[in-house]
Amino acid sequence: QVQLVESGGGLVQPGGSLRLSCAVSGIISSTYAMGWYRQAPGKQRELVALISVGGSTNYADSVKGRFTIARDNAKNTVYLQMNSLKPEDTAVYYCNADRRILSVKLNYWGQGTQVTVSS
Repeated sequence: QVQLVESGGGLVQPGGSLRLSCAVSGIISSTYAMGWYRQAPGKQRELVALISVGGSTNYADSVKGRFTIARDNAKNTVYLQMNSLKPEDTAVYYCNADRRILSVKLNYWGQGTQVTVSS
């Protein structure tokens, strides 16, 4: 059974920091592209950050320079370090694992963790 379990969310003041973790079980996360997505109330889910199998990263323009995605393959865990948080970063953050084997797409989601940025 594949599980992605996010943790580390919470309430933080503007300008503060949080580190989200995504603990993966049931698959070898190092063989998947791993991503963090977020969904704010009334908005569509959007990509925040992505890290490839090879370690290359991509970020949404809105978080570049503030967020950092990293993976610890030994722990089968992916992290999202979020600095200089803004109220507009408030959302539920989801971890995603994605891989394609020939014509088969394997895609898994976590249950999400709430991040609230407010004074």
